[in-house]
Amino acid sequence: MATYEQALALVQRLEDQLLARRPEITRASNYYRGNHPLTFASEQFQKFHGDRYKGFADNWVQVVSDAPVERLSVNGIRPSGTTDADKELWRVWQRNGLDADSQLGFLGSVNSGRSFVLVWGDPDDPDTPEVTFEDAAQCVVAYVPGSRRKRRAALKRWDDGAMSYATLYLPDEVWKFERAALGQSSKSPQEQAVDEELNRWAPRDVAETGDQANPQVNPMGVVPMVELPNRPSLTEEPVSDITGVISMQDAVNLLWAQLFTAADYASFPQRIVLGAEVPEIPILDSDGKIVGSRPVDMERFAVDRVMFFTGDDVKVTEWTAANLEAYTKVMEVAVGHIAAQTRTPQHYLIGKMANLSGDALLAAETGLVKRVEEKQIWFGQALREMFRLIALARGDDSKAVDIAAGQVVWADAESRSHAQMADALMKLKEIGFPFEWIALRYGLSPTEVADLLTMRDRELEADPMGAITALMAHDSRPGAPDESPGGDDGLEPESTATPGVPGRTG
Repeated sequence: MATYEQALALVQRLEDQLLARRPEITRASNYYRGNHPLTFASEQFQKFHGDRYKGFADNWVQVVSDAPVERLSVNGIRPSGTTDADKELWRVWQRNGLDADSQLGFLGSVNSGRSFVLVWGDPDDPDTPEVTFEDAAQCVVAYVPGSRRKRRAALKRWDDGAMSYATLYLPDEVWKFERAALGQSSKSPQEQAVDEELNRWAPRDVAETGDQANPQVNPMGVVPMVELPNRPSLTEEPVSDITGVISMQDAVNLLWAQLFTAADYASFPQRIVLGAEVPEIPILDSDGKIVGSRPVDMERFAVDRVMFFTGDDVKVTEWTAANLEAYTKVMEVAVGHIAAQTRTPQHYLIGKMANLSGDALLAAETGLVKRVEEKQIWFGQALREMFRLIALARGDDSKAVDIAAGQVVWADAESRSHAQMADALMKLKEIGFPFEWIALRYGLSPTEVADLLTMRDRELEADPMGAITALMAHDSRPGAPDESPGGDDGLEPESTATPGVPGRTG
């Protein structure tokens, strides 16, 4: 059990770590949303054109972040020693709306380097704990020294109106703190300065939280928050997928700004008049006599495109239009670098597709598929721990042990046409792969597979002869394996037939 002073010191230390991360997290979020500053421009260009292109972005960061997330779909959790996904844990997943929220968590990890998932029991429904994905800007996990998995503590810190809140999760208890948000307190400036320096937190009012005590007992016996790291390393912090993209993104934005400027000033041929004075228009009085002159309105000339020059030595020459393709070609190279560095297929970025075969498209997406499979490993490890926490929150310790060595069931990371998928699965069926495995490989969730098996059994019961006909038609296809060593009619001897399905071997 931690004392109040120990808990407060831990909160302050974790908050300092969280606040140190926030600038990079905020920067990544801004770039994902298309909020890019104009970078790499010369001082003169920035001075005259910087405000003009404020808010403009040709946003490739969003495409790079979204590409792997759209292929990360969880279909269930399979405990150790079983062949079926756990239905109760999947029910908790569905009740918490995690089909959608998990996508937010995966995007947070890909874009910000990490995200978190929090599990806590629901007093109103003990069988359905509350599970929420949390943003990297609000959470931090402290690990036991020398370990990347054993969690010592976790902190969630957020602002709500004029108050800031912090919840410290320890293996045996939970502390809740609050304080006035800095800059919005009713205290004097001197008192705020002291608070800001000491970063003071006070225990949250028990009456407001609805808890019986502060600290609150943690019945799970483990820190209930798990980190989903993106591209972790042995010694450094996890890395966002867009860390190396931002510089090239800034370069692309600058090239567009320069192209737009060149389009204004040099995209048309420019004609030059030599050996002539600036034309002037005579000023006439009421009697029609010339009383003076005034220069031609050059802006009007730019619209009318008509001007008369007189003189013996007047010459007209021309500047050719600027070649704007030079900018677009450089941008294509930059986008190609982004594709290569992030293993994002070029047809995701360039938007140009030739008549490519299905195999060529699969080859083009190999890098992205491997990138997704790497994330499935790291995110799967965290999600397995999340499912274990759900079992602990439900009081099912034996299932928690099986889940710790279980496996997260992911949807296939490859993108194939239905025809390709059906053909591949049919071949797997012919060499003996079971129907349930094939259904999972097709992309159905364990719940959908269970429903499909029930429907199939119901069809067999309603029309057993139809099932026999279908089996015989399958076995009579050219090249189909001969499964009838006992005769030529395609049926096994009656003594070996599977009950309920005449002629089908067990």
